[in-house]
Formats: sequence, structure tokens, C-alpha cells
Amino acid sequence: MPDPVVLEGTSTISESRGRVLVVDDEADIRESLETLLSLEGYSVDLAQNAGEGLHKMESRTYDLVLLDLMMPDRSGMDVLREVRERDHDTPIFMITAYGSVEAAVNALKLGANDYFSKPWDNEKLLIEIERMIARRRLEFENRSLKRALKQRYSFPNIIGKSERMLRVLDLVTQVAPSRSTILISGETGTGKELIAKAIHANSPRAEQMFVPVNCGSLPPELLESTLFGHVKGAFTSALQSRKGYFEIANKGTIFFDEIGTVGPEIQAKLLRVIQEREFMPLGSSEVIKVDVRILAATNADLKRLVDEGKFREDLYYRLNVINLSLPPLRDRKEDIPLLIDHFFAKYCRENEKFLDASNRSVLKFAPDALQILMDHNWPGNVRELENAVERAVVLASEPVVPLDVLPEQILQAGGIRVRQRDGGPLPPDASLFEIVADFERRVIIEHLEQANWSQTEAADNLRVPLSTLNQKIKRLAIEIRRKSEHAR
Repeated sequence: MPDPVVLEGTSTISESRGRVLVVDDEADIRESLETLLSLEGYSVDLAQNAGEGLHKMESRTYDLVLLDLMMPDRSGMDVLREVRERDHDTPIFMITAYGSVEAAVNALKLGANDYFSKPWDNEKLLIEIERMIARRRLEFENRSLKRALKQRYSFPNIIGKSERMLRVLDLVTQVAPSRSTILISGETGTGKELIAKAIHANSPRAEQMFVPVNCGSLPPELLESTLFGHVKGAFTSALQSRKGYFEIANKGTIFFDEIGTVGPEIQAKLLRVIQEREFMPLGSSEVIKVDVRILAATNADLKRLVDEGKFREDLYYRLNVINLSLPPLRDRKEDIPLLIDHFFAKYCRENEKFLDASNRSVLKFAPDALQILMDHNWPGNVRELENAVERAVVLASEPVVPLDVLPEQILQAGGIRVRQRDGGPLPPDASLFEIVADFERRVIIEHLEQANWSQTEAADNLRVPLSTLNQKIKRLAIEIRRKSEHAR
């Protein structure tokens, strides 16, 4: 029997669209690019000369660098050459007011990824930055994927010992070596993409690209171009030819997440690719042959969509050659303790708290809190559990996590009343948890009032660290008032 396996949910930590470094000696150019990119959701660092830019590139990793060709201390060509000697991956776009064909060719030969002359077209620049960062992240993910899951029945990111999960993993092991199309079904948050990655990583295609496509997030016109590519001039903003995901995934695997959201026109084209293993990019008459393994996932009932005329029946049967149905967390509750331990270790490392000498988490839930988690129905599946554990790590002030740290919706689903911010008397049938929390809340408020709402002074009087008091204030929903204008 294999080692216990966790279906990790999608990361819930919000992040920018990417971190970009702008290296240019002109303040107006730096400010203009910072404003443009920040409004699009990028994190932007600025450097006013080559030396400062090199220092920043040595200090941290960037998703993309915009590098001026002409600077007072060193030329952009020198900087590009030096960076490429130690870093072949970071995308670099050259920008200059002194553009020429010769300069562009030299920059590209030295390893620049693209070239823009001042003044540039903002829309085109943003399009190219977005595409380059997306491509870099995809390549990085694939390199990471190639290093993982190399041995048969080795699924380090899939945690569980339940019979239903072990049956799923048995089937994954059986189907991974084939080239058959597989439909992975399951509720949101059950780990469908992780299973798709495990299939790819345990297949003969593991050294090739794994290309995920989030069908639900792309409008039809953009999805078509993304999948099949286009030639220059195929539509208004097609300034140059682009490969589609099918061509990028050649010899590898393409994964369609939420395939049920794809519209009728794209369904017809997908059917042709599956049947004929060929397609035509937008605006082209050239047929491109591909060898791609297709995996698809859905949280919808595709058969019902077929019956309603919303999904092609022939495409459904082409996709559903082998069906992997992932169990919801409520049907494999024996996996919950393993998942909790896994997420405690993960988020304790990320937050650098409650770790033993071996960098393992020493956190655990109090028995009543663990019982609430075991009894919960988990509509959000593993992803919801992961969020609850991450919250516990952030808010916990001691190794044993109490019941009141759990999210309100989980407490309420378990029949635990959640106190409102304005307090009020306890009901006659209050639980021990509610009585203790009420007492703790009143003691803290009393000390805050005595300290003129100075949390530092109140923490000293209560003889607890300030960070512990702050966590308890948040957990108990204590509303902090402004200090009085006059001293007590």
C-alpha cells in the first residue's frame, strides 16, 4: 500500500501579476512605466542607472526587466551581456530612443527577448509583457514538475489514506503511461489539476510540456487564439505571429480546466484536434500536426449539459474515454487529520512560527476544535480546509489552537454561536467555549480602558506579549477605540 497521499487546493495567497524592474536614467520614463505597469497590477522596482539595476537584479528575482540601451554609467548592451552570463531565464526587453535595426539585432543576439523604441505603443508593450511573464511562469512550472513525481506511485503533494483516494491513485498509476484522453470530474477544491499533473509526471511525456488552460477565465475569441495561435494580421491586435498552446504542448500534455464552460465553436475545433491531431492557426491556411495528450476537468455534470444541448455529445465521448472521479472531502474524512498536519507544517514554515528543531510544525487543534473540523461538511473541500489551517497559523498565540480561532462559517455550521462585536449578555444555554471567550473578552476590554486604549500598556499590565494581545483582540472581535485627547 502506498504512503499516505494530500490533495492541496489552489494557493489562496494573493499576488501581483509579476514583478518588473525598470532600468532607465530618465526620471520621466521611469515614472511613466511605473504608473502604466502598476495600474495593470504589476509590482514595479526602479533603477536610475546600470549599476543600481545590476545590484537590484543580484538582490532579488524579477519576472521581467525593461532595460534602457543608453545610460551614462554603462550601456544597456553591457548590462545585458553581464546578466546573461549568469542568468539565462529572466526576460529582458530593451528600450531606447536610439533604435536601429542593427541595435535590435545585436540586442537579440546577446539574449534580449524583445526590443521597443521610444515612444512605444503602451498597449503593445503591455501585451508582450503579459505574454512573456506567462510563458516564463509556465516554463518554470514545467521544470519544477519534471523534478517531481518521478517514481511510480509517488505523489508527494497528494495526501490521504482513505480507501476512495487510494482507488483513485491506483487508477492514476494505471492510466498515466497511456496516451488516452482522460476526464477528471469532481467538485471545486478537490484537486483536479494536481491529479492531472500527477498523470503527466508519471507518463512517458513527463520531460515535455504540461500546459494548463483555464477555460472558464478566457472569452471565446481569446481562447481560440490562445489554443490555436494566430498569424500576423489575423485580427486587429495581431501584430506578430504567435504559437498556440496546442503547438507549445506538442509531445506533451494539455490540460483543460472547467471544460464545460467552452462555447460551441471552440467545442467543434477541439473535436477536430482530438480526432485528426491537427489544426490551423487563426488567419492561416497551413495545417499543423501535433502529438498532444489531452486531459480535461469539470465540476459540472457534462452528461447533463449534453442532454440540455449545451455540450456536444461527440466531444463528450471523445473526452470521457477514461473517467477519474475525485471524492469530496466529506466522503474521505479519515484524511482530514493528515491534511491538517500537512497544512500546519506548510504554513508554519511560511510564517516562521511554531516550528521544532527539524522545521516541523508543533501546532495542533484543541480536541473540541478538531471535532468541529471532523464534523464539518466541507462545501469548499480541501481548499476550504487549507484556508482554515492557514488562518489558525496566523492567529494562534500558543501551540494548541482553540476552537474560537476557526472561521465563523465553520463554527456556525457546527452550532457554535459567534459573538457580535458589540458583545451583549450571554444566553442562558451558553456553552463553556462561549463563557470562557466572554470572560476573556471582558478582561481585555477592561485593561484596554484602564490603559486609555493603549495596546502596549494593556499588554504589559496583562503580562502577555503585544503580538499575543493583538491576536486575541482580532479573534474576539474587540473594537479598538481612539485614545482620549486628555491623559487619564
